[in-house]
Amino acid sequence: MNLADKVLSVNNDLPIRTDAPVHSGKVRSVYWLTDADSKRLIAEKGYNVASDTPLAIMVISDRMSAFDCVWHGEGGMKGVPGKGAALNAISNHWFKLFNEQGLAESHILDIPHPFVWIVQKAKPVMIEAICRQYITGSMWRSYVKGERDFCGIELSEGLEKDSKLVELLQTPSTKGILEGIPGVPAVDDVNITRKNIEDNYEAFNFKSLDDITLYEKLLTEGFDLISNALAKLDQIFVDTKFEFGYVKDKAGNDKLIYMDEVGTPDSSRIWDGEQYRGGKVVENSKEGFRQLLLKHFPDPDILLNKDRMEERLALAVDNELPTEVLMQVSKTYTDIAEKITGEKIVISDNPKAEIVAILREQYQLID
Repeated sequence: MNLADKVLSVNNDLPIRTDAPVHSGKVRSVYWLTDADSKRLIAEKGYNVASDTPLAIMVISDRMSAFDCVWHGEGGMKGVPGKGAALNAISNHWFKLFNEQGLAESHILDIPHPFVWIVQKAKPVMIEAICRQYITGSMWRSYVKGERDFCGIELSEGLEKDSKLVELLQTPSTKGILEGIPGVPAVDDVNITRKNIEDNYEAFNFKSLDDITLYEKLLTEGFDLISNALAKLDQIFVDTKFEFGYVKDKAGNDKLIYMDEVGTPDSSRIWDGEQYRGGKVVENSKEGFRQLLLKHFPDPDILLNKDRMEERLALAVDNELPTEVLMQVSKTYTDIAEKITGEKIVISDNPKAEIVAILREQYQLID
């Protein structure tokens, strides 16, 4: 079988019963179930949610996004073999640990297939909750230019690239474009301070001021749990992004939960511990692919400069990456997933057919 056929690149064309448009992000597609199917599944499967909770099928893909573009390879390779299964396996592992340790629940109710989650509708908190344990990436680039204030936190002079910070830093940014918040520009992905959030907590979708403290607690606890688990595997949890949202429990009360993915190579930087102690940074995350792209193209400013987005999108469309590059990324993702979960990542021959069969036979969601 052709390697390209094993990649699930298009994930918004599954015949899942829905009466709403399919929402497609860079990597995942979301199918909102009909009210009847949501109610039926809640009753049949005994999900711990209110009986009128809207449910969705979330299907991951193997698409490779970086610098806000989706990249492809030669030979019709529209993604990275094994990437979707690796991401889901890692998230599932951490969410399970979060539950066992009593941190908070997630939006995931069921996992019918390695590429598929059944999720409950959540009202997202409009914050990209970012935690940093080391100074690297965009923070280092800004630091070198003389910036010392990050989200209201003052960094000291004399820090070195890729060095460990004195304490774990929370550096939140906006999720989406938020209008009418004093001191917060109406563009996506803007750094914000805790005071910005406190003064406008309802605009960020928080239900109360106390919930800001709760989100910070869940962010730190989640980070520490993953960091400690990775340390046992001699991997360094460098930084990560979490997302939060509200759902209702069976009694109709609001509760704050983890959303999206956690602790994955897409949402985090993970470094090899042994290599780091030897003075070398080896990325076990998407950052390795980003660095590769920066070296691959003669003008890296296109990838870093938001004002050149049109050129960047054209670059992604017009350039087929070598197969060995995508297979190197595949190895990074599947290796770290197998290390974290202790289980083999199986690259399916036909993931779409498998998903359709399971959702039809076991969940009656496909006619």
